[in-house]
Amino acid sequence: MTPAPDDYSALHDALIAWFAAHREDLPWRRNRDPFAVWVSEIMLQQTQVATVIPYFERFMTRFPTVSALAAAPLDDVLKLWEGLGYYSRARHLHRAAQIVVAEHGGQLPSDPVALRRLPGIGRYTAGAIASLAFGADAPLLDGNVIRVLARLFDLSDDVSQGATQRRLWALAASLIPAGRAAAWNEGLMELGRRVCTPISPQCAVCPLADRCLARANSTQQERPARRPRARTPHYDVTAAVTRRADSRLLIAQRPPGGMLGGLWEFPGGKREPGESLRDCLRRELREELGIEVEVGEQIGAVRHAYTHFRITLYAFTCRLVAGEPAALGCAGWAWVTLDELDRYAFPVTDQKIIAMLRDGHGQPGLDLG
Repeated sequence: MTPAPDDYSALHDALIAWFAAHREDLPWRRNRDPFAVWVSEIMLQQTQVATVIPYFERFMTRFPTVSALAAAPLDDVLKLWEGLGYYSRARHLHRAAQIVVAEHGGQLPSDPVALRRLPGIGRYTAGAIASLAFGADAPLLDGNVIRVLARLFDLSDDVSQGATQRRLWALAASLIPAGRAAAWNEGLMELGRRVCTPISPQCAVCPLADRCLARANSTQQERPARRPRARTPHYDVTAAVTRRADSRLLIAQRPPGGMLGGLWEFPGGKREPGESLRDCLRRELREELGIEVEVGEQIGAVRHAYTHFRITLYAFTCRLVAGEPAALGCAGWAWVTLDELDRYAFPVTDQKIIAMLRDGHGQPGLDLG
């Protein structure tokens, strides 16, 4: 059962009053600069608030305006994003800043439809920017808001399904209080993050508890309803730490599109069925850089979980035995010293390999001269 529209005013007042009293002091809330709101919303996608705060502060210090971001090299943006993950966000943010400068005079559009034309801005982010930065009566729907609404109205349908998503968007739009969308939307997100949590929601302190149908029906733990997750696949991946006689290391840049696009890495790739790790590494370097290597000792293994799969990355020392590097399956390559690695943006897995090298791993063993 969904409350009638004339019941919503009490709901609005309760949540907005709670948010005013309990809102956390976050750096992007200290003013409503549209650029700051935009950057924060992009960073907060798939990333927790505590992780985002230092990245946001460094990013805004380095790029205080849309124009500053648009003028920066992409490599600088990726380096500052290093460790935050989901690097397509950084690439899209950089490209969108260039479009804003070129087509909108450096001013972020206030209209959700215009915002959605920019790279990396979907329906949720457009609603967040429009309501939080410009005060527009625009709805938004993220994981926290979905959870709050699914419990508040005790929705039993699978929230991952398109029909349920459309119903949730319609519900979110119908709930917007005219002229108070910013406080309402931010209150919903804050409530989901701090009180109406995925596990053990704190119903005793929830300002909407007496209006929550899931609480009345004791179905809080069953909402939001989702189909069981499929088993997360795992892949073995290899990386070559190839060192020249002058101690320089070979690194390669990933193609700009796709996962981790534009980042640098120790070249290698995913092991194919029936293939040994060393055979995989030799094949990958042949395909990626057109070189033949002799694979030496294993430096270490790094385990990492992405959103939809897990990997174990095996790093080996290698020696170049034939050919000169060429960008066949990568965007570029370079020979660099260990200290110079700090100039390049690397995925977290390769950062761990770098830490191993700085701890002295991979130095003895194979003659790499």
